[in-house]
Amino acid sequence: MWVFGYGSLIWKADFKYETKLVGYISGYKRRFYQHSVDHRGVPEKPGRVVTLIPSKFPNSTVWGVAYRIRAEDVDEVTKHLDFREKNGYSKKTVTFHPNNSEYLPFPLTLYVAVEENESYAGPAAIEDIAQQVVTSIGPSGSNKEYVYNLAEAMRQLAPNAEDEHLFALEKAVKEIDPDLKNLKN
Repeated sequence: MWVFGYGSLIWKADFKYETKLVGYISGYKRRFYQHSVDHRGVPEKPGRVVTLIPSKFPNSTVWGVAYRIRAEDVDEVTKHLDFREKNGYSKKTVTFHPNNSEYLPFPLTLYVAVEENESYAGPAAIEDIAQQVVTSIGPSGSNKEYVYNLAEAMRQLAPNAEDEHLFALEKAVKEIDPDLKNLKN
């Protein structure tokens, strides 16, 4: 079994895996359209985390990491990920295109939040999402840390990949982040 990480799974793979590959899936866009009330926010003050939305352009890509799970670990890892992604995420199978030419494209599982789930936040202005991110903290840490970690991980994994939504949000968060403003003064 293979699992695709396109959010925190990129830098926080807290499960057993035997192989890790960088690559992309097609036909989707990564967007901060999902509320987080269990990791990067709380019910009274939800944070924003990523999900994938279908792109009207089939050649759109989302870069991330594929993890191969050993057969003997599939049940344990699946239970763990089902719990971790419980806040409105559903499983879907898509084709992964590895950056490593030794591998051909292959199917894998990913978790995606659909619009019908109760935590789907939907689109908003980048400035509004940034304001929500800067002020949200949950059991897994601050929401801005999530944005910063994801942006940095993407720069390292796929330096030439375009992800304007992610990088525009990172920039907007940095502009209003009080911790960064205090460092400048």
